[in-house]
Amino acid sequence: MTSRRAFLIRVCGAVSVAAAGTAAEAQLPPNIAALRKAAIEEAVRKVVGGARLRRGRVKLELPPLIENGNAVPLSVTVASPMTPADHVKAIHVFTEKNPQPNVISAWLGPRAGRAAISMRARIADTGTVIAIAQMSDGSFWSDRVEVVVTLSACLEDGLI
Repeated sequence: MTSRRAFLIRVCGAVSVAAAGTAAEAQLPPNIAALRKAAIEEAVRKVVGGARLRRGRVKLELPPLIENGNAVPLSVTVASPMTPADHVKAIHVFTEKNPQPNVISAWLGPRAGRAAISMRARIADTGTVIAIAQMSDGSFWSDRVEVVVTLSACLEDGLI
C-alpha cells in the first residue's frame, strides 16, 4: 500500500519531468535576433523592392515607453497634397520584434483627402517600429521610432 506522501512525491516528480520537457521545447532559438532582423529586412524588401528608402515626409507617433504592448496607440501621417498627380498609395508599419513584422498595410488614394492612419497595435518587445509611405511617383519615405515595452504582447510560438 502506498502512503499519501509517497503518492504525492511521485506525482510531483512526474509533473516536473513533463514540465521540464515542455520548457525545453519552448525555448527560443539561440539566433532569434538575427532571424528577426532578417524577417523585418525581407518584409521591407517586399514592399520597396530595390527602391531607395528616404527619411522624411512621414511622421510616426507612438509612446516611447509602453507599459503594456497589447494595445499601443499608433498614428502615421504623411505630408502629401493628396491630388491625383501626387498622393500616397500605401502606408506600411513594421515592428522589429514581433513574430510577424508586418503590423498593417493601408492602401490609400487621392480621394482619401489626407494621408493618415490611426490604430492600436500589438508590440511584442522593445525595439524599432518603422512606417513606410509609398508615393504615387514610386518613391518611398519612412520614419522610425525606438520604443521600450515593459510588458510584451506577442508570445513566441516557435516562429519568428
